[in-house]
Amino acid sequence: MHVTMTVNGTEVTRNVEPRLLLVHFLRETLGLTGTHWGCDTSNCGTCVVLVDGEPVKSCTALAAMTAGHEVRTVEGMADGGTLDPVQQGFMEAHGLQCGFCTPGMMLTARALLDREPDPDEATIREAISGQICRCTGYATIVRSIQWAAAHPAAAPSEQEVTA
Repeated sequence: MHVTMTVNGTEVTRNVEPRLLLVHFLRETLGLTGTHWGCDTSNCGTCVVLVDGEPVKSCTALAAMTAGHEVRTVEGMADGGTLDPVQQGFMEAHGLQCGFCTPGMMLTARALLDREPDPDEATIREAISGQICRCTGYATIVRSIQWAAAHPAAAPSEQEVTA
């Protein structure tokens, strides 16, 4: 089947099997390996991407279901050499350890902050409740999201990505 969608701001068209999961389409067809594949049962949330700005577990969505939609992966968060405030927050507040859950957590955080720019701790914890982190205990993840909320447009000098 012929599928066209916008991924990280670029329109892509591919022929795919109707049963192809979005996570496999992103990783194997497009080479966007920042989307991690964890449990394959929608329990862990490591595969979260944004579809039209909403968090979606890509291990339970078919690529064909996203035809005509906007898909955003962790690779699409930074704007050129400037990190998204959520990415910067995860660096500033040490919101990651092994990094496996991080892309999904960051995209969930971005969706939360887009709809509620100043969430309280309970709201943040509820937003990330569908995702499992086995390393951090969530405290640093919550602090990272709070940092991003407090710095929605951090100066480029604070966010510059180094190569």
